[in-house]
Amino acid sequence: MSNKWVYMFEEGDMTMRNLLGGKGANLAEMTKIGLPVPQGFTVTTEACTQYYEDGRKINDEIMTQVMEGVAKMEEINGKKFGDLKNPLLVSVRSGARASMPGMMDTILNLGLNDQVVETMIAGNDDPAFERFVYDSYRRFIQMFSDVVMEVGKKYFEQLIDKMKEEKGVQFDVDLTAADLKELANQFKAEYKNQLGTDFPSDPVEQLKLAIEAVFRSWDNPRANVYRRDNDIPYSWGTAVNVMPMVFGNLNNQSGTGVAFTRDPATGENKLMGEFLINAQGEDVVAGVRTPMPISQMEQEFPEAYADFIKVCDTLENHYHDMQDMEFTVENGKLYMLQCRNGKRTAPAALKIACDLVDEGHKTPAEAVAMI
Repeated sequence: MSNKWVYMFEEGDMTMRNLLGGKGANLAEMTKIGLPVPQGFTVTTEACTQYYEDGRKINDEIMTQVMEGVAKMEEINGKKFGDLKNPLLVSVRSGARASMPGMMDTILNLGLNDQVVETMIAGNDDPAFERFVYDSYRRFIQMFSDVVMEVGKKYFEQLIDKMKEEKGVQFDVDLTAADLKELANQFKAEYKNQLGTDFPSDPVEQLKLAIEAVFRSWDNPRANVYRRDNDIPYSWGTAVNVMPMVFGNLNNQSGTGVAFTRDPATGENKLMGEFLINAQGEDVVAGVRTPMPISQMEQEFPEAYADFIKVCDTLENHYHDMQDMEFTVENGKLYMLQCRNGKRTAPAALKIACDLVDEGHKTPAEAVAMI
């Protein structure tokens, strides 16, 4: 019997944290309780251990199962990976059992290449759509180069800054489709200049390299120092989550955000968070633009906001703890990308523990154990 290296989200749950990592287990659990999660798969922590045993290579058996996962994802989502007409683009994220800084985090928009980009644009007359496609492409080249191939971010940041200066604009969002197309070409040239080879255009190769990069980051210096300091065993490995992209940067009916079901500083039982219109996840944390408070999302996207409030209630009732969540709105529809028990200050921990007892989520003994 060969090993099972890949689990669709619908095959897992939160008890499988050791195998699926924290992120994968929570995505599976959210799927199980019926939340709107883009349906993808997790490559297990055991596959990571195997990668090291095989001399830092992903063996054919693992890759075959990954491609079977892609095929199921294509079926569920009605798009095809690497297809020109209706391409399935994916995000690749690491997810160890314990969350660890310094590990490879995220690659978005994987599956794009020149032909896919051109065909996508040709099939849509909206000039805003052309800008969105080139924006996604330039982000992908930048993240892939930085995260997977370890070409420093700064080379790309410099090119963006130069372009904004030349065009006399302040923000990335002010760059036009033509500007972003030019940036994508400059980025590919920079990639070749740094690595001596062309940017990989085959989506399957892109995916394999991205999964390898996540596994490799388990063993990078920052991760190793963190593991030593926090007694995290090397043998745990990390899982990889592959899921269909939902686009917060599609148009002004789209956006992305992070939120807590309670205030992590004071523990007050009210929704706290930030939201950016027409943006992808990394924009919120990068601080390039100032996000709006989550309460403002209600005016901008009333339906998605109402759905989000329901999701927050569902998650707290399910996990019986304050949740830290990432989500995206694409064309007014809400998608959940992650949830986990939220980190909080000491005063907040005390207040939340007491409130959870009052609300019937925890027994007094469980509440004491939380603090």
